[in-house]
Amino acid sequence: MRLSNSLGQTVLAAAFGASIALAGSAPACAQSELLNVSYDPTRELYKDINAAFAEDWKAKTGETITVRAAHGGSGAQARTVIDGIPADVVTLGIPSDIDAIARISKKISPDWRTKLPNEGLPYTSTVVFLVRKGNPKGVKDWGDLAKPDVKVITPNPKTSAGGRWNFLAAWGYAYEQNGKDVEKANAFVGQLYKQVPVLDTGARGSTVTFAQRGLGDVLPTWENEAYLVFDEFGRDKFDIVVPPTSIYAEPPVALVDANVDRRGTRKQAEAYLQFLYTDAAQAIFAKHHYRPLKREAAKKEDLALLPEIKLFKIEDLQGSWDDIQKKNFDNGGLFDQLGKAGR
Repeated sequence: MRLSNSLGQTVLAAAFGASIALAGSAPACAQSELLNVSYDPTRELYKDINAAFAEDWKAKTGETITVRAAHGGSGAQARTVIDGIPADVVTLGIPSDIDAIARISKKISPDWRTKLPNEGLPYTSTVVFLVRKGNPKGVKDWGDLAKPDVKVITPNPKTSAGGRWNFLAAWGYAYEQNGKDVEKANAFVGQLYKQVPVLDTGARGSTVTFAQRGLGDVLPTWENEAYLVFDEFGRDKFDIVVPPTSIYAEPPVALVDANVDRRGTRKQAEAYLQFLYTDAAQAIFAKHHYRPLKREAAKKEDLALLPEIKLFKIEDLQGSWDDIQKKNFDNGGLFDQLGKAGR
C-alpha cells in the first residue's frame, strides 16, 4: 500500500534524517544526475514528475538522466542545503525557506523569484481539514479548531512549511473574523495550539500521527495529503472538510546556482525546473491534488476534487515574507511567545 510504505519510511527517517528516494536507475555519471531537495508531502508527486522529465529529456537530448529526491520538513530541508547537501534544485513548501538559503549561504540568487514564470510557483495549494468519519466533533471552520474538546494534529512551524501554512491560515482567519485585531488573532492561535498534543517535524509525520497512530480529531493539511489518506485507507474512516476560507499556499521552486555551477549541471537543472511548467507536469500536479498553474492542462476529474475556496494571501495581511518569518517563526517570534505562555 503506497501510503503505508511511505508513512513507515517517514518514521524511520525521523531517526536518520530526511529520506532520499531514488527515481530511476543508478546514474552513469555526475552530469546525468540531479538532486531535488523537496518538502515532506511531495514524495509521490516527484516520483511521477521525475520519471516524466527523464523520459522527456531522453527524447530531446538522447541523454539518460536520473533525478533523486530528498524529502523532509521544509525548514529542515533548507538547513541541509545551507549546510552543504549538493542540491541542484529546491522545491520547498514556503518562500521564506528559499529566501533563507539565499540570505545565509548565498547559494541561490536573491532574485530567484524572477528566474521562472509566476515567481517560481508552478502550482499552488491550500489547507483543508481531515477528520474522523462522520466528523464527530462537528468541525466546519477554523474557529472550531480552538474548541476545548477538539485535539488538533499539526506539524511544528519551526521546521515544517505545512506547519507554518496552518499557523498562518489560523491567524489570518482570526484576524479577519475579529475586525483585523492583531491581539485577538494572536490569542486565537494561542488557544488553538493548546489543543495540539504533539508537534511533528514535518507534514508527513503529522499524517502518520493522525492516520496511523490515531491521535487527534482534526488534521489541518495540504489537500494532497488529505486525498492521499483517502487513497490509502479508504473513505470509510475519514472525511475531508473544506472550510469556507483558507490560505493561498505557495510552494516555490528555485535553482541552487552555486551547486549547479560547481557540478556542471546548470543546463539539466534549468530544464528540469522549466519542465514543471509544461502541460505534462501540470497534469501531474492536478493528478496529485495540487492546484496547477495551467488548469486547462489538467483532467476535469482531477480539477473536480479541487473546489473553489475563498483564499487569502498572508502577505496582504502581514507584509513581506521577511516580516512574516520574523514576526512568527524566528527565535522570539509569536510561536515562541505562545510556547512560553503555555502553549
